[in-house]
Amino acid sequence: MTKTVETSDRAGARIVSVEQAPTTGRRRGIPAGIWALGFVSMLMDVSSEMIHALLPVYMVTVLGTSTLAVGIIEGIAEATASITKVFSGALSDWLGKRKFLAALGYGLAAFTKPIFPLASSLDWLIAARFIDRVGKGIRGAPRDALVADIAPPELRGASFGLRQSLDMTGAFVGPLLAIGLMWLTADHFQTVFWIAVVPAFLSVALILVAVKEPERPTALRKVRLPLHRDELRRLGTTYWWVVAVAAVFTLARFSEAFLILRAQSIGLPLALVPIVLVLMSLAYSLSAYPIGILSDRMDKVTILIAGLALLVVADVVLAFASGIAAVGLGVVLWGLHMGFTQGLLATLIAETAPAELRGTAFGVFNLVCGLALLAASIIAGALWDAAGPEAAFLAGAAFAALTTLGLVRIRGRLLKPSVPDAE
Repeated sequence: MTKTVETSDRAGARIVSVEQAPTTGRRRGIPAGIWALGFVSMLMDVSSEMIHALLPVYMVTVLGTSTLAVGIIEGIAEATASITKVFSGALSDWLGKRKFLAALGYGLAAFTKPIFPLASSLDWLIAARFIDRVGKGIRGAPRDALVADIAPPELRGASFGLRQSLDMTGAFVGPLLAIGLMWLTADHFQTVFWIAVVPAFLSVALILVAVKEPERPTALRKVRLPLHRDELRRLGTTYWWVVAVAAVFTLARFSEAFLILRAQSIGLPLALVPIVLVLMSLAYSLSAYPIGILSDRMDKVTILIAGLALLVVADVVLAFASGIAAVGLGVVLWGLHMGFTQGLLATLIAETAPAELRGTAFGVFNLVCGLALLAASIIAGALWDAAGPEAAFLAGAAFAALTTLGLVRIRGRLLKPSVPDAE
């Protein structure tokens, strides 16, 4: 059952949104399409993390690149994905279709996976990483908008949390497989990279077969120029506040590649380095779904503040860590802060943007966060090379603390809905 919601923004522009109305008298379960998208993400993450868990160390120890170069490469890769998301998200709003673009993005990522074992130089690895992230960019915003389209309004937090949880299950299964395969193959990187190709293609098959896109409601306004100034204005003031908070928050953290390098810096054996991403992803996976459920029932800003506090503590622990146990604790706290914040930010985007502009909304959100991640990764790499890992992580802690103070001051703006759900 659908509902039509008519509102207006500060400029007086008429906004018409169509939402799924809550079922009276009972809470529906999370739809099968959300579960399918979660398993699609999980399989692709198994593939990606088998490679990415080893890639920073491979570049530094085998190819001889600097940590600053790693930071620049990782930042550019993620920024590329974020820029692509803007256009794929807007295109999904213009077409009124999201599954095709999501499947195209997963397919491109799968077909580029063989480049990693075949690469013979840093240039090839950069090219493979770049193309892989283009695929991520194509699928990201349409997939998130599809989750918002499928999920009942009263279960949006849980739905985004579930997808994130399954996604991160793949993110810790992948490094575990990488560890086992590195041990079995006596640290033969290329063999691990070849095996990682398999789950990527399974992911593409699953989205093509198991994910069904809901029909576009006839009452939903058609969007001709999603990135036009007038359409961006329709996103509303509250949406832009969420984007601003997410951008500043992203500046307070940087690529997880630095967690791997931190573990290596205290002497963790090469074959065990992927355990860092296992711990981080496990903490992320176990917390994302429960936090998503909780966010449907309580103040979301309070949960965001708790997530930032976890990031501050994680950065401080990692800055002063002198042994494997301390690094492990910092990595777990880092994963918890991701579980507390990432699905919740996606939920806030879905709740504050009009339904017909969700693809654009997620695209712009990811662009801004991607550029912030690029800046954060470059700064962290420069600080690491100049003053060591302590400087990089303490800078992140200071920025996270400042972000927390700012979030407390503007919490009232974020709690004000811009596109309310009708009963």
